[in-house]
Amino acid sequence: MIGKRISGRYEVLGLLGGGGMSTVYLARDMILDRPVAIKILRYDLADEEELRKRFHREALSATSLIHPHIVNIYDVGEDGELHYLVMEYVEGQTLKEYIQEKAPLPAARAVDIMMQLCDGISAAHLHGIIHRDIKPQNILMDGDGRVKLTDFGIAMALSATALTRTNSVMGTVHYLSPEQARGGIATKRSDLYSLGIVLYEMLTGKLPFSGESPVSIALKHLHEETPPVRDERPDIPQSLENVILKATAKNPAYRYPSAEVMLKDLSTVLSPERRDEPKFMPPPPDDEATKAMPAIKDMPGRPAGDTRVPEPAPMTETPPEPVTAKEQEQKQKRKRKKWPWLLAGTVILAALVGVLLYLLGVFGPKQAEVPDVTGKPAEEAMSLIRDAGLEIGGQTEEHSPDVEKGSVIRTSPGAGSLNDEGTEVDLVISAGEEPVELTDFTGRDYDSISEIVDEFGFKNVRKEEEYSDEPEGTVIRQEPEGGEKIVPSETELVLTVSKGIEKISTKDLSGFDEDELNEYARTSGFNIRITAEKPSDSVEAGRVLSQEPEAGTELERGATIKVVLSKGAEADPVKTFIQGVTIPYEPSEEGAAQKVTIYIGDLSHKIEEPAEEFEITEDTTKRIRMEIKEGGSATYRIERDGKTVAEETIPYE
Repeated sequence: MIGKRISGRYEVLGLLGGGGMSTVYLARDMILDRPVAIKILRYDLADEEELRKRFHREALSATSLIHPHIVNIYDVGEDGELHYLVMEYVEGQTLKEYIQEKAPLPAARAVDIMMQLCDGISAAHLHGIIHRDIKPQNILMDGDGRVKLTDFGIAMALSATALTRTNSVMGTVHYLSPEQARGGIATKRSDLYSLGIVLYEMLTGKLPFSGESPVSIALKHLHEETPPVRDERPDIPQSLENVILKATAKNPAYRYPSAEVMLKDLSTVLSPERRDEPKFMPPPPDDEATKAMPAIKDMPGRPAGDTRVPEPAPMTETPPEPVTAKEQEQKQKRKRKKWPWLLAGTVILAALVGVLLYLLGVFGPKQAEVPDVTGKPAEEAMSLIRDAGLEIGGQTEEHSPDVEKGSVIRTSPGAGSLNDEGTEVDLVISAGEEPVELTDFTGRDYDSISEIVDEFGFKNVRKEEEYSDEPEGTVIRQEPEGGEKIVPSETELVLTVSKGIEKISTKDLSGFDEDELNEYARTSGFNIRITAEKPSDSVEAGRVLSQEPEAGTELERGATIKVVLSKGAEADPVKTFIQGVTIPYEPSEEGAAQKVTIYIGDLSHKIEEPAEEFEITEDTTKRIRMEIKEGGSATYRIERDGKTVAEETIPYE
């Protein structure tokens, strides 16, 4: 296949990879002169008509998707037995390879990637297309860190009258939604489940569910909750873990309603005020909800269709046993004898309780209330606690975005609680805002990163500009550098942005010698090329006689300026000779133009190089001008359609 031209347009350059239905090659579009990726249906499947139809149907459904975060489909067609589609070629790596190299990813980077994916999936869903097989292997990353979803080859357009058949497609089991695992219909929320699994993998470097077989993994998707990502990464805010929990809810009804809503949630997920939000918990099943009950079967002995309520069975009361008068009198005497003892016991018990309470109040420890010292500097807080009659216990530090460094976040026991005097109060003191890893913004467009920069909450963001070889608007440098641990609220971020390649006005080089030209090339950044030497009566030999482009032209650094040097005044006299020559028009086809090339060998021309080229449609007379040095000669040769029709050498006379 390498070297083959498909449909006379796409030259296959190399193998990129393969899947269950197709093989992907790198190729060049010979018309548009650009690299492309070509997906070709496997030969052993091309004979099956149903598969061919499916291949073309799914390819055509994806051609409507034009989005920055979706790999574009350019063309779909056939060449003999080859069935192919032509896609945008993204030079870089898959997200799976990136995760294997970099995981676990910083939260900000993972959120950035996930927002791009949600943006692309949202566009696909708006076109009625569900991906069904979202996984890091189907996500490509270019050199600027932008991601693009590919392989909508198993995605099929939804319509109002037809939904996906139960067994038409099967996604990769590690990222499969529960409804797909049980063979149900894949919906837009199925894609969101897969996105949640991808986000978990980016943050931990692991898959949430693993097993010895695809079946065991699918069962875990069905029956086990997604493990909390904070068990692996305690530094992850609860708000970000909630995104995963909501996206991967077992019941699709509890997931995000759309990729657009998920994208909106991600846009604020790293905000400090959301860091400790309540953990997302899907509503528990309602046991009292109305349920479909089985029909009551006919009761034995009743005719079918009889809906009367049967009469209740009569109840028979059991009469009490008779009691004699003597027995009744003895029972009353026993009750009268118990009353004095019960009354005396109650009085004694009340007295004992009263004495005990009195003794505890007089001789027991005094109570002290823990003062509210939240937000106060540690030294001041400890002084207030001691003044309240309490002692200082343990002191620990904890990062907090809300409490100033060195101040108290909380106490244990808590403020307002009553405790014995001398009780130790533990303090949790703020270590300030938690440092985060700064994203590397270099190589990315400045306008595209503004939202991510804002989410960090920097103390200040300063933009500087300078000329560079990078495209205009590209971040070429940042301070602090990407990967450094910083506290955003205490950090000024400086982004240096490219203004593009600087253009410089060319200098007048008339009269410059070669040393001066070399110095100008060094300081200006231009390339200087000497193209010829010509005689001149006014310019000293070895100095610039003319330049191209002319002085004052705006050029980018690295551009070339051509110069002609003077040979000085000619020592020998030069004679100009003009020869008139008629070139006959003799076409092979009536009315066809004939190409004429004139070659001149004299002081100003070389006989090997064309001096003039033109076309004729009739007999044409041409005046040929030649300069001949004394004692020398000049030659001209005229070719018509590559054949010599006139040639002559003229001596100096």
